[in-house]
Amino acid sequence: MIKSVHFQNFRALRSATLPLERFTLLVGPNGSGKSTAMQAFSFVLGRSSFSFQEWLTVGLERSEVVAVRVTWVEDGQEFTTGGELRSSSSFTVREELNTDTPPFYAGKLRDYLSSFRVFSFDAKAIAAAVETTPNPQLGEDGSNLAAVLDALRDSHPERFEELNREFNRWLPEFDRILFETPTKGRKSFLVRMAIGHHRLRASELSQGVLFALAFLTLAYLPNPPSIVCFEEPDRGIHPRLLMDIRDAMYRLAFPENYGEKREPVQVIATTHSPYLLDLYKEHPEQIVIAHKDKQGVHFERLSEKPHLNEILEGAPLGDIWFSGILGGVPATP
Repeated sequence: MIKSVHFQNFRALRSATLPLERFTLLVGPNGSGKSTAMQAFSFVLGRSSFSFQEWLTVGLERSEVVAVRVTWVEDGQEFTTGGELRSSSSFTVREELNTDTPPFYAGKLRDYLSSFRVFSFDAKAIAAAVETTPNPQLGEDGSNLAAVLDALRDSHPERFEELNREFNRWLPEFDRILFETPTKGRKSFLVRMAIGHHRLRASELSQGVLFALAFLTLAYLPNPPSIVCFEEPDRGIHPRLLMDIRDAMYRLAFPENYGEKREPVQVIATTHSPYLLDLYKEHPEQIVIAHKDKQGVHFERLSEKPHLNEILEGAPLGDIWFSGILGGVPATP
């Protein structure tokens, strides 16, 4: 898995290293580089459309370099690959291999990175009717969901039935996902009410229901992306459903705990929700706090904070974070 990502002059991240686990929840104030950190893999792969000046930390000279380094661990071996951008030259890739590391690992990491997705769901995109195509992929805004669900029903009916059961457990008022063809070559989905079996089109569903269904679909895909990033997965979700959202993300990251035999997905999520943060009190190694001060932004794993056990005694983790004791909150004037 990816062990860490180091940023140099990368917008708000002047000089910062983000430590990662199989699952990482990133918390911090606005403008602390959480969303910026999600763009790291796109930058390393050279996909970014931003210019050098748009990436460069505000206030720095054009002679500086913008760089991202990704450190990866597999089979007990560690190496780093990354990308850098200068005002005077085009984007370049830098790979730093240990002397005993086979070169093919570098290409393997880039293949691994290439499937990453940053999901920030949009209700209208999720509900929209879509064209049917072979091997549909879920868009980063949740678009194409109808096609993905339809393909899952056809190619993996057992998984589709499991998803329906879980959907009913999350939201007992609904008992099934259905489909219709509004026009030739297009597909849309509906949900059926548990009582009376009335059908509701996707466009009639609330934002929270649509977001929940997108999360569930990702969790039940047979071959999800290798790395997924979620921007505020709590957005639009009732606090009582946050444990289910956590478990959906855990299903991706820890498939062996759910009877899955696929490879784990590395999951990174950002949040401002103390309610979601509360759910990770027993796993401080999965929480990273983004601090923003006069020296810039830096990241700290919660489990490495001094006197952590004493700090966490007697109060919900979300309340402790909200109080400012842990840092990662907006600065007071």
